[in-house]
Amino acid sequence: MSLALAPLDLSVELEANLPCRKFDPDLWFSDSPPELEVAKSLCGDCPLRVECLAGAVERAEPWGVWGGEIFERGAVVPRKRPRGRPRKEDVARDATLRVEAEARLEASGLARRDTVRLAA
Repeated sequence: MSLALAPLDLSVELEANLPCRKFDPDLWFSDSPPELEVAKSLCGDCPLRVECLAGAVERAEPWGVWGGEIFERGAVVPRKRPRGRPRKEDVARDATLRVEAEARLEASGLARRDTVRLAA
């Protein structure tokens, strides 16, 4: 069974209400961790969030925010870290966020390890 998105008959009104259509598209592909968090939060109420995430998982998107999750090198990451060596408290927070990301994927029906690769 393929998770690819089938062509949808989207009305102009629905398309206009998609966050990725209303805001600057570069926000979803930013190098700035705070900007990516904003993009994730904007995806929260999107009517196509689950389909977007499923398509990104199937395509192993190399980077960006898709369906409210951050992808980096084809894997879902809980948050994008800034450059440099992480602080100890950041490493602990990443572990907590990884569990939350797994829970969100499971809630979307995409939690099978053979389907979704989570970055360590």
